[in-house]
Amino acid sequence: MVAEEGEKKVVVVIREYEAERDRNDVESLERMCEVGPSGGAMSLFTDLLGDPLCRVRHSPPFLMLVAELITDSESREIVGLIRGCIKIVACGTKKPHRATATSDGDAATSPSPIYAKVAYLLGLRVSPFHRRRGIGFKLVERMEEWFKEKEAEYAYMATEKDNEASIRLFTGRCGYSKFRTPAILVHPVFAHRLPLPRAVAILRIPANDAEVLYRRRFVCTEFFPRDIDAVIRNPLSLGTFLAVPADCHAAARWEGADAFLANPPASWAVASVWNSKEVFRLEVRGAGQWQRALAKLSRAVDQALPWLRIPSVPDLFRPFGLYLVYGLGGEGPAAAAHVRALWHQVHNMAQGDAGCRVVAAEVAACEPLRRGIPHWRRLSCAEDLWCVKRLADEYGDGSSLGDWCKAPPPPSIFVDPREF
Repeated sequence: MVAEEGEKKVVVVIREYEAERDRNDVESLERMCEVGPSGGAMSLFTDLLGDPLCRVRHSPPFLMLVAELITDSESREIVGLIRGCIKIVACGTKKPHRATATSDGDAATSPSPIYAKVAYLLGLRVSPFHRRRGIGFKLVERMEEWFKEKEAEYAYMATEKDNEASIRLFTGRCGYSKFRTPAILVHPVFAHRLPLPRAVAILRIPANDAEVLYRRRFVCTEFFPRDIDAVIRNPLSLGTFLAVPADCHAAARWEGADAFLANPPASWAVASVWNSKEVFRLEVRGAGQWQRALAKLSRAVDQALPWLRIPSVPDLFRPFGLYLVYGLGGEGPAAAAHVRALWHQVHNMAQGDAGCRVVAAEVAACEPLRRGIPHWRRLSCAEDLWCVKRLADEYGDGSSLGDWCKAPPPPSIFVDPREF
């Protein structure tokens, strides 16, 4: 890519990120591209803790590209970057043609997932001084070439619904279409602990049982990762928790996921926790002195009088971490109440972890369990935007589904914590 700036001829080279050579320049570019509400005074800064690959390295294969500007004088500058990774996820459901007897009694009559190899684009950045020159488009184009080499069938990306420049680039020049509008729900971590209902028991279940439960009950959830075992066993995953009625058999004696699913209680819920604090830190900048003072006052009162359970504002004006609740699901009429109990459990875990100041989850727009997730509207994003593009000419496992891009939104989605 060749362009001219005055009398100087410049070349923009798209190449793979090299850690030792590019880390400092990439961090400088990230700092220039702080994000926040359009037109708002405050912005949200992300500190990747010295690892620009942190949001993709847990999802092999992955790739990071940089756009390097080279002038006649051989001076070099990183002016853009993009990250991408590939995974195999559920994109639909194949229903059995007829029921057949099996050893566990229900496997043959259960629907099975339609899988697709899906690529995820994230972290597109272009220097504010070099925008509207086609650099973002070239980065996306080159990343899509790599996706196709790896035989990805679809590519998708996420952006804020009011990020007009990003939406124009992807839905206009790059050929993506608007696909899903999930919500990011965020709850602050108070100085006091949240009460756990006596009628609900919270169990931490072993990784093997968590995998069985997810594969048996949620494998057809859209975006469910086929390598769920790798997610659950990742060191950043702090465990899987099951909420059940306190008087049920599983609460008194856990006999494994198979036994639980053979005779489940009337209502239950499950969730896993991801320690994003060890991946990146966030910081709210641009807040006024009065906002900081009120937040500090609320924390002081909450710490002094925890029994009042005052909803205090944590210190979000210094670098802070978060716990991400993922794999959220449940069954039964009281499932939402059990989800709320799980959320309180995660909040109390975060309260004991210095520097972790919010708990978050991303759920589908029509998620039936959403009403059980406590959150603050001012900290949350009611409508994020995911856009998708078909890359492959032929349909793979999804031949019975057709073009996934045209599929109606399901009630639930599985948000992979590795790319949050």
